Amino acid sequence: MAASVILSTSFSPTHHPSLFSSSSSISLSKPKSTSQRFSSPNSKPLSFSHRFNFSFVTHSSVKEKDTTFVGEDSAAFNLTEQKITSWIYFAAISGVVLFILNVVWIDNSTGFGKAFVDAVSGLSDSHEVVMLILILVFAVFRSGMASLRNTGEKIIGERAFRVIFAGISLPLAVTTIVYFINHRYDGIQLWQLQSTPGIHQLLWLSNFISFFFLYPPTFNLLEIAAVDKPKIHLYETGIIRITRHPQMVGQVIWCLAHTIWIGNSVAVAASIGLISHHLFGAWSGDRRLAQRHGEDFEIVKRRTSIVPFAAILDGRQRLPADFYKEFIRLPYLVITALTLGAYFAHPLMQTASFNLHW
Repeated sequence: MAASVILSTSFSPTHHPSLFSSSSSISLSKPKSTSQRFSSPNSKPLSFSHRFNFSFVTHSSVKEKDTTFVGEDSAAFNLTEQKITSWIYFAAISGVVLFILNVVWIDNSTGFGKAFVDAVSGLSDSHEVVMLILILVFAVFRSGMASLRNTGEKIIGERAFRVIFAGISLPLAVTTIVYFINHRYDGIQLWQLQSTPGIHQLLWLSNFISFFFLYPPTFNLLEIAAVDKPKIHLYETGIIRITRHPQMVGQVIWCLAHTIWIGNSVAVAASIGLISHHLFGAWSGDRRLAQRHGEDFEIVKRRTSIVPFAAILDGRQRLPADFYKEFIRLPYLVITALTLGAYFAHPLMQTASFNLHW
């Protein structure tokens, strides 16, 4: 969750032309166990009175015919498998978490967020240095806890570990986002390209595309809130065909676009910190997948790539003719809608951050 949050920062000031980004995007998904593979097209979903009775899953022909798949089908969302009670729990848990986050961290009259920012800011007068420290603190806690996930879940259980993970990383992510929004134009101006014809449209499109890479972790939304038991998923379709680490690729695209647009030292510092964090996350993610899935991960690794399209170009990954169907799914439609909505909500995001005086 925290990773997705920190990647959705708005860079656009109210007094500058707006460059698009997004707040936390929410995608609906049904988590599947690591042993559950692609469902047969002839299987009939069970229907109960407390479940929905229709589905939103588009299958590609390869997934139905190729029996060599060892991973899961990404972004598959079947409404017949959704329990209304689960989403009620999710809404209730999300509300409670946001309330606690506001009281304990965000609200300056009761929370510790401002004191934390003031303490870090006291280490240096440079906004670039403070920005890097905030990202470093977030990265150490998030990546450190992620690295300990296998061990931690064995000791205290999947749900308890997820609660602790989110409870620590979410406030740090919010702090980093707010500080960046408030100080993104306080650095040394290195270049100014905002008046260049076509640059806004190009970077807007780049950011829009980046969010289709950034948010695959939210395909299991009920697991993020610990309504369902969190799992380490091994996906093999959709965006994973393009790159095995879509969140890292999306972060690189997002950082490059925003750095080009803002063109100052604070943006450069933030991009260096975020990209470095996600490069480490790609290495750490492969390590954890190998530990959890063993030979299955090695098979997926051989036919995917970290560099976008590399496995496709060298023939290790063969796209089915109807590959596009793997993206015509509810999670991607939700990401599209919320990303566009967040773009138009930029002024509200900026005002809320400014009012915190972090």
